[in-house]
Amino acid sequence: MQFLVSLDLLVVNVALPRIGDALAFDDVGLGWVIHAYALTFGGLLLLGGKAADRYGRRRVLVGGLVVFGVASLLGGFALASAHLVVARAVQGIGAAALQPASLAVLSTTFPSGRARARAFGVWSAMNALGAALGVLIGGVLTEYAGWRWVMFINIPLVAVALILTWRGMAPDARGAVRGGFDVPGAVLATGGMSLLVYGIVSTDDHPWTSLPTLLTFAAAVAMLCAFFAVERRTAGDPLLRPGLLRHRTVAGANAGNLLIGAAMASVLYFMSLYVQNVLGQNPAVTGLMFLPFALGIVVGSFLAIRLGARFSRRALIVGGCALTAVGFSWFGFISPDGGFLTDILGPSVIASVGFGICLGPIISIGTVGVAPDEAGTASSLLSSTRQLGATLGLAALSAVAHTATGTATSASAVTAGYGLAMLAAAGLIAVTALIGLIALPHESADPGRAGDSTTEAARVD
Repeated sequence: MQFLVSLDLLVVNVALPRIGDALAFDDVGLGWVIHAYALTFGGLLLLGGKAADRYGRRRVLVGGLVVFGVASLLGGFALASAHLVVARAVQGIGAAALQPASLAVLSTTFPSGRARARAFGVWSAMNALGAALGVLIGGVLTEYAGWRWVMFINIPLVAVALILTWRGMAPDARGAVRGGFDVPGAVLATGGMSLLVYGIVSTDDHPWTSLPTLLTFAAAVAMLCAFFAVERRTAGDPLLRPGLLRHRTVAGANAGNLLIGAAMASVLYFMSLYVQNVLGQNPAVTGLMFLPFALGIVVGSFLAIRLGARFSRRALIVGGCALTAVGFSWFGFISPDGGFLTDILGPSVIASVGFGICLGPIISIGTVGVAPDEAGTASSLLSSTRQLGATLGLAALSAVAHTATGTATSASAVTAGYGLAMLAAAGLIAVTALIGLIALPHESADPGRAGDSTTEAARVD
């Protein structure tokens, strides 16, 4: 499931030019093939996580998979631009149910010890592999099968996930549902997050300081502030218990996850543009050039499992982020006449191995010690910050690249803009390492000992 969600975040990107030609998108409308997915996915994650806690994770997973699969099928058969945008929005709804529920299952099934480290290592490998392979698969499918297959590819993945869920997960318990559903909290959280994501993605059309953008952000902040005020007064079963955010590991992991999402999504995006627009490679070759990045993440993820027996999660997060920052900094020095070995392969290996080392531990530590009935909520927080970080990072670092490029269209000017944006991404990863040093607690090397001793603290309000 995590591979499916991660793949779909990027598999469409490489196909955008062909999609635009086939369905007669204008320049503004084409961006909404990406933004529609981001809007519903980011806006509904908290609701998806709470639904998993409240109504059963297996039910939510199966429902999310069905919605995702049907939307992918309809999107592949889209005959007009509006059809594809709606299908992508519905895909985001399915993903908002899938991601927090699947992560909650992992968290509660492996609450501590080496098994947890192994499980989250595999999860991080699939998460990052899906994102990195999205460029490769999207390029190959677009070049040799047609753009519609970037939607159809989800169907067999959904089918496999449904079979595994049906056969591998026990049915949900028929326990009593606590209290009434927090309707005001759900409306405010969904509205606030959706407006925040919309405000960010609409900066393609309106500058950051324009009145429409400022009003959208103001409305988002107002709704989110009202949400937290309502949650503090909700006595029954709030959508988000305020005490959860005061948990040290939850807060630190989410802050780091936000920055990691911003940096990684931006670097993958700018490197794809660099390879195609500057080096002049076609989508299929572009995808192949990203293969070492994908394999490096897998290597780093399994290295994290082995290193977890000797080093704490905090040490793995800090060390992995430092290595990733070095790789991203190297990307920042790309040249308009660059080559694969020096400008792509070298930094890809360093950055991807470092990313693989830090990703699993930061997700694991963000849900460790959280009570089982809040695992979905804690997981949805991590998913929300990652998605919000990716959306915000792409918008902000695109502005950085545009500032450096200006009105120039030469290869050297465009490359300078991409490079500056990737240096900024390296800075975000360096800040994540600093957060790990300051905010995350010291623990023993074995995740089954000191690192998991916070179960009771997670319930303190």
